Amino acid sequence: MKASIERAKILIESLPYIQQFRHKTVVIKYGGHAMVDENLQRQFALDVILLNHIGVNVVIVHGGGPQINRLLDRLEITPSYVQGMRVTDGETMNVVEMVLVGRVNKDIVGLINHSGGKAVGLSGRDGDLVCARKLQISVGADADALAEAPPEIIDLGRVGEVTKINAEVLTTLKREDFIPVIAPVGVGEDGQALNINADLVAGAIAGALQAEKLILLTDVEGVKDKGGALLRTLRAQDLDLLIGDGTIAGGMIPKVNCCRDALRQGVHKTYIVDGRLEHAILLEMFTHEGVGTEIY
Repeated sequence: MKASIERAKILIESLPYIQQFRHKTVVIKYGGHAMVDENLQRQFALDVILLNHIGVNVVIVHGGGPQINRLLDRLEITPSYVQGMRVTDGETMNVVEMVLVGRVNKDIVGLINHSGGKAVGLSGRDGDLVCARKLQISVGADADALAEAPPEIIDLGRVGEVTKINAEVLTTLKREDFIPVIAPVGVGEDGQALNINADLVAGAIAGALQAEKLILLTDVEGVKDKGGALLRTLRAQDLDLLIGDGTIAGGMIPKVNCCRDALRQGVHKTYIVDGRLEHAILLEMFTHEGVGTEIY
């Protein structure tokens, strides 16, 4: 009986958060270890279904880099990267779309539906949900040499950046209480598919929907200081300083920049959360301490 009472107390403690987030939109970028561990997959599906049943409008954007790499390896296609971004020629794009849209997306949708939810799988090409243009980056010249040697423009192939989100597709699904599960494949100006970073797609969708929260699931606890301690909260205006002094480095830089861009677009709060932690989403949303790093 004592254990049952404790469980009841936990439910009561969650009530203010349930009331706060009811009818609000939460965009979750689903990736990393949480996508490949079967136990965490099931927990993620149940967490999402619970949020949906208590009235939270959940939108999921997923990654799939490891799954893409496995198929490329089987096809004996060697991937190449520039500044951490996959160079995507036509053949590679076919594999990317096949894996993200045809396999990973449907696996997530199937798991949610099998667990009692109502999910619908989409790519950014469906209903022109995610409009994009080709992304180009420049390398090879620093500020001192810029006048004499302009930077080299690198064509990454079918890699895109978001230009517009057509949120009507998502609002239509929300009215019917469906959970959208979105693969980060956009549609270019020529109608062709473009490969887009899943964090960036999640941030753009969160901004277009004026989401209450953007949650990025990753494989680390969150943003840490130079001593390795977790930073529970960060102000967006402090990010440049922390990047400049090396506190935020490597793969964490695009994640915090994604959060900052989402905040500028009207998202209320953003979070970088350890997806390896059981029920990380619920712990973040329904406990006072939360988990991971909040950027506001």
